[in-house]
Amino acid sequence: MSIKDKVIEIIAEQAVLEPSDVTMESTLEDLGIDSLGLVESIFAIEEAFDITVPFNANEPEQSDFDISSVAAIIGGIEKLVSEQAA
Repeated sequence: MSIKDKVIEIIAEQAVLEPSDVTMESTLEDLGIDSLGLVESIFAIEEAFDITVPFNANEPEQSDFDISSVAAIIGGIEKLVSEQAA
């Protein structure tokens, strides 16, 4: 399973949607994911890829991690995974 597919699967699970309902352009707000769902998604992603996401749940707008869309999240995760592999 690709990073993209796994991240979409995790986000879809949080949103109680089918992965096919999650598009690259979707925002977490579009999908009905609140701040708690976001934190749970981040934890699930960290666990799935054995990485640490630089995300501050208390101040998400101060975070270095872009959560503006599904595509941005996937891009960030791919970068973290490749950095860890290096």
